[in-house]
Amino acid sequence: MAHHGSQPATLLPATPRLDRVLPAVATSLGVPGLARAGDRPLRPARRTVVVLVDGLGAQLLARRGGHAPFLRRLLQDPQAAVTIDCGFPSTTATSMGSFGTGTLAGSHGLVGYEAYDPASDTVFNELSWEDGPPPHQWQPAPTVFEAAQADGVAVTRIGPGFFDGSGLTEAALRGGRFVAARSLADRVDATVTAVRADPRSLVYLYWGDVDKIGHVHGCDSHEWVAELEEVDAQLARLASLLPTDTSLHVTADHGMVDVPLDARPDIAVEPDLDAGVRHVSGEPRCVQLHVRPGARDDVLAAWRARLGEDALVLPGEEAIAAGWFGAVSDTVRPRIGDVIAVMTGRIAVQDSRRHRPELRALLGVHGSITADEVAIPWLTLSAAQES
Repeated sequence: MAHHGSQPATLLPATPRLDRVLPAVATSLGVPGLARAGDRPLRPARRTVVVLVDGLGAQLLARRGGHAPFLRRLLQDPQAAVTIDCGFPSTTATSMGSFGTGTLAGSHGLVGYEAYDPASDTVFNELSWEDGPPPHQWQPAPTVFEAAQADGVAVTRIGPGFFDGSGLTEAALRGGRFVAARSLADRVDATVTAVRADPRSLVYLYWGDVDKIGHVHGCDSHEWVAELEEVDAQLARLASLLPTDTSLHVTADHGMVDVPLDARPDIAVEPDLDAGVRHVSGEPRCVQLHVRPGARDDVLAAWRARLGEDALVLPGEEAIAAGWFGAVSDTVRPRIGDVIAVMTGRIAVQDSRRHRPELRALLGVHGSITADEVAIPWLTLSAAQES
């Protein structure tokens, strides 16, 4: 049913969320002050590796696990595998904020793929950070990597070279040293070198091609499966090379769904969707609308009428009250849309005035609250117990 505001919509049933992964991992290394009630208990380790595979949703992995024998073995072990919630919206920029800071979007303030900056009254892309605000001002809270480094843990972050010093990295993932490596095999090698270099270490490895291939070819494509097979083989190799006192964690930032290209209303050519709207932020599966004074109810009515049962369209305040963003600070509240439209059917909303043709051509998308987009794995190989 389309959502008409009588009851607040909810996300998945309450589960641990991505924001608790790094705090729990750092706690297992002995870093104080990060643990919370309800955190996943982890066996203590001297060293640990955390791998984030962009776009590796739990539902996708469960469906395609036959192509990933290493990950499937972990999935079948209830001590090694839990399914968690990436938070809202289910998109990389927000999830990296949650992962890196140990808080949800209402605290860290990275509220979408594209975000509204009240200070400049503009919308900027939180992945590219082009024309964005200073990252340390946009997200000033210390990261988990900084907390671990301050406690004497050798922190190493491994990814593509262009991530080093980028706006998103500086906002969400700062702390420790950065090592650039291109292929996944090279990143595995760099991870092993880094973890062996110090007796108390935290190494973070990022891999983005599962997400990239899912966007271009679709997450149900042969290309996606082939990439999963390669990732699985490299993760198995990584596990075989780690010292015995090292734990390994594998997680993701979101899942994905395929949406036909002919199921994408365009705000730019549908006047009813554009009426009363000042700015459009978010992304095609989770549109955040910043409206003109007095226009909220009309915008709600127009979007509900157009999207019908394919979306939940609700006031931003209702999404906040339902806990979608976690606790929302006064600083972050103006960044969140006055109206939020989350797609629950196989539909996405585009804005050809802002979205490049390459973005509009992507088959795989995410950002909404469906289980395919929100549910992610947290797989763990614990360090050997001390004798």
